[in-house]
Amino acid sequence: MDLINSAVGFKQAETASNIQIAVARKILQSQRQEGDAVIKLINAANQGVFQKGDELVAAATGLGGQVDTTA
Repeated sequence: MDLINSAVGFKQAETASNIQIAVARKILQSQRQEGDAVIKLINAANQGVFQKGDELVAAATGLGGQVDTTA
């Protein structure tokens, strides 16, 4: 009877271990997806900043072009 109990206990421990590994894998995948999403947001924000900066430079280059400096 002890041998049967030992075998059943071993299988229960193995099953519990497999479940814990599956849950840990799912958590890590979820965190990786969240990290990828954050990286995409940061990149999008940077592109917006650089684009607006370029627009400001383009607008500023035209400033002062029509000021009469002769007196």
